[in-house]
Amino acid sequence: FRFVDVLASLQRSGDIVQHLEEYFAPAPAGRDGFAAYKPRKSRVASPSLRGFAPVIHTGVRLARIVPWLSSMVLRRNVSGMARQFIAGKNPDDVMKTLRKRRQQNIGFTVDLLGEAVVSETEAGAYAARCLELLEHLARETRGWTDPLGTNSELFPVVNLSVKISALYSQMNPADPADAIAHLAPKLRPILRRARELRAFINFDMESYAHKNTTLDLFKKICTEAEFNDWPHAGIVIQTYLRDAEKDLRDLIEWGRARGTRFTVRLVKGAYWDYEKIKSRQNGWDCPVYLQKPESDVNFEALTRVLLENESIVTAAFGSHNVRSIAHAQALAEELGIDRSRFEFQFLYGMAGPIKRALVEMGYRVREYCPVGELLPGMSYLVRRLLENTSNEGFLRAKFSEHVSARELLRDPGEIIRRGESASPLSERERIEVRRSTPGSAQETLTLPSPFGRERRTTATTAEDRHRYDGADRRTRLQGGPPGVEQPPGDVYRNSPLVNFVYKESQEQMQAALREVRNRFGRKFPLVINGEKIWTDKLTPSVNPSAPNEIVGYAAEAGIPEAERAVKAARDAFGKWSRTSFEERAQLLERAAAILDRRRYELSALEVFEVGKPWAEADGDIREAIDFCHFYAHQMRLIGRPRLTQQVPGEESYQHYWPRGVVLVIAPWNFPMAILCGMVSAALVTGNTVIMKPSEQSLNIGAMLMEIFEEAGVPPGVLNFLNGRGSVIGAHLVDHKDVDLIAFTGSREVGLRIWESAGKTREGQRELKHVICEMGGKNAMIIDSDADLDEAIVDSIYSAFGYQGQKCSALSRLIVLEENYDRVMERLLNAAASLRVGNPEAPGIMVGPVIDEAAYRRILEYIDIGKSEATLAYQAKDLPPQGYFIPPTIFTGVKPDMRIAREEIFGPVLSVLKVRDLDEAIGVANGTDYALTAGFFSRSPANIERAKAEIEAGNVYINRSCTGAVVGRHPFGGFKMSGGGTKAGGEDYLLQFLLPRVVTENIMRHGFAPEETPQYRDEFLPPR
Repeated sequence: FRFVDVLASLQRSGDIVQHLEEYFAPAPAGRDGFAAYKPRKSRVASPSLRGFAPVIHTGVRLARIVPWLSSMVLRRNVSGMARQFIAGKNPDDVMKTLRKRRQQNIGFTVDLLGEAVVSETEAGAYAARCLELLEHLARETRGWTDPLGTNSELFPVVNLSVKISALYSQMNPADPADAIAHLAPKLRPILRRARELRAFINFDMESYAHKNTTLDLFKKICTEAEFNDWPHAGIVIQTYLRDAEKDLRDLIEWGRARGTRFTVRLVKGAYWDYEKIKSRQNGWDCPVYLQKPESDVNFEALTRVLLENESIVTAAFGSHNVRSIAHAQALAEELGIDRSRFEFQFLYGMAGPIKRALVEMGYRVREYCPVGELLPGMSYLVRRLLENTSNEGFLRAKFSEHVSARELLRDPGEIIRRGESASPLSERERIEVRRSTPGSAQETLTLPSPFGRERRTTATTAEDRHRYDGADRRTRLQGGPPGVEQPPGDVYRNSPLVNFVYKESQEQMQAALREVRNRFGRKFPLVINGEKIWTDKLTPSVNPSAPNEIVGYAAEAGIPEAERAVKAARDAFGKWSRTSFEERAQLLERAAAILDRRRYELSALEVFEVGKPWAEADGDIREAIDFCHFYAHQMRLIGRPRLTQQVPGEESYQHYWPRGVVLVIAPWNFPMAILCGMVSAALVTGNTVIMKPSEQSLNIGAMLMEIFEEAGVPPGVLNFLNGRGSVIGAHLVDHKDVDLIAFTGSREVGLRIWESAGKTREGQRELKHVICEMGGKNAMIIDSDADLDEAIVDSIYSAFGYQGQKCSALSRLIVLEENYDRVMERLLNAAASLRVGNPEAPGIMVGPVIDEAAYRRILEYIDIGKSEATLAYQAKDLPPQGYFIPPTIFTGVKPDMRIAREEIFGPVLSVLKVRDLDEAIGVANGTDYALTAGFFSRSPANIERAKAEIEAGNVYINRSCTGAVVGRHPFGGFKMSGGGTKAGGEDYLLQFLLPRVVTENIMRHGFAPEETPQYRDEFLPPR
């Protein structure tokens, strides 16, 4: 299926044969006799294909001989396969299919296939295509009548399904009002014309992120005076969603208040894998049921709800499941509802025997008919192919494997109940459950918990984690030898992101913004040795969206306060360094719980103080929480002394001591996450800390100090200093009693710190250690076969998300000349569609840059770009006040130009055109930096090459190059991007520690213990 997905984007015969080889050819043997290259999922791995492997391999060898002929045959065969599921490539073509279906008494609803909409240009084109298709269908079906005749006024002949997300490229779950404001003007002409033509419009339902907006849009627009009495509009309810019943009952209540009939298409849902994966990635409760029988039970329950409310809602049952269909028939008969008052809907190209049987029984049948060219329709085709081999397993069972009617009509609730009672399943039941449920074999063979019961997902609260921490720690290492205990450790889970799909989350964020605004002007003291210190000078922090607004102040430290902080940290070190690692880990967990409790407040403060959009601000707080939990977890893993070797008569244990006083210098762009990450790592390893936040984000730094004080950090262990980097920063870097400097920031400052730390001052007791994380000039390569729907969206986000003010942000987009024109057309239109504005409003992607100095510096680089390259795009509509830089794209950029070599740290993207992948990788690697990089391709061989050759600390394949998650994507670079450390990685804490080995001779008079424990208690002085 991956080969089918990429085929339509391949232009040359040689490319087709190359991909055919990569996906299907046997891996060549290496020098050791083993396969030299076998990327995951790129070979013949499907069980259904393994028996055909010899035939496939023979086909691949033949394809090499005559590539042009092979490619022609492949295209023709895949096109033929596509025509089984796509009703036509254009309106004229689809009419041939619809006329045939009319002869079979089968109606239609037509859906326009296309590329994902990434710009308002594409959204406008989709709306125009909908209107054109509507006109065409009405003209070509003039004179057609409903197949049943009875109750035909409920079922117009012309039926069009509209994808709401295709009408607005900037839909954001956090801002449904903005989405509706843009969607309604595009929908009204379609609905208006449909009413004039006596056609039906169905609002398709897509991913869960857009569900609530789609429902609100449907209710709003259908309640407007123009459409309030129009009954020929419908919407979809997906029964794999846990909240489907609530949504359906809300719709029915709304419909009764409106007083006009409407239609609901009841379906199981087509985005199961996507919803499950996204919820797991983000730590959210999964919105879908995890087993197919649960969705089937819900389908039957909502079938009853629909039919019991038949007086206001027309039901359209969209299922291929024989049991679901039979249940609807039986229930309608039981309730005395005439079979002409509802209909069954099926996908084009599937379930043909069932359609024919229902027509013969006198039921109304409608086909969902996709229309589009092969390339735009390829993702739809692949999904249909996957369904044909998994979700439609009952069809295979009936028509290929001759399963009995009794098996096909089995109550899904019975499967669930038998699973709960641990009743053994028959082989047939195991097969059906496995085929009917997407996911892994392990998941599909585990039957569900009781229907309707909410499950806990990977999303847990800080309190949950703390409970896990108390679990039995003396467990055997997974996969380790018997008798070997692992060191103390807890179960680490990433914190969930806030899901702004939910209205409650939106309202909490709005309330937090109001509360934080009401506290503007708050003053924060320095904190040294647990004392609040005020000085004669206050540093203001301004709102970059409105520089006349002061968010807050902090006392400004000078040299005396810096000296006082060093002394406090040095004095506190002796006791803190000998405090058990468990106490230190629990401090971090308490801080994490406070961060979680104040999450919306802290996010709101970031919106105002550093101009972060909602989701970016929440992501920063989530990362800070994760750092606390992750480093606590890691400290428990390394905290106990570990035996170096089992040697009779001697025990040698290696353990770690903290380094001493740590100076933390943090940037403003991730003001809570990076600061908290460096501070928490230093604290949990037993060091004492002087914390210096950026001057632009001093309020957030002061809040972190408050949080650790509330968590119980002892006096002197953590000290908060605000002040000028050129004054107290430089003084502390050179200080003889500062043992380690943890720095994240610019290359210029980082190199000065690195140089200064190499000099030994009089009275200095330790060689200074530096953790130095600097910037990047990050590249993204778009290969000739890349999926542009993904590549454009992720490139835009990587370059312009948070105004390009991430060290990981995309700065250089490298495009192969073969698809350069197509990439640029879509890229420029996508950039022109970005929402630029005050991030206090939800749904904004591009806000202000941090301050006036950054504003002027970035404008200077834009002027340099205009002199060096070609200005391809620059936004024009910007807010009248604030430090707003227009998203800017340059083309004709060469690798040696300044805009391609120097870090700009703003919303400026350089596009470089290259001949081939060799040149692309050379250009990507040709800078002083090596922080992040991205690569978009569907060639397994090219992907493997990128993994091996691209020089960057974090290489991302087929996704954005920003958004590292603690523990999942340890973050940091090399060359001039840093010293090779990985924040959020398993070895990060070792940077803050000194290794130490204690060896004891335990032989006495020739005798010794047979075995020495793998781990022992800490070396702590007696209390």
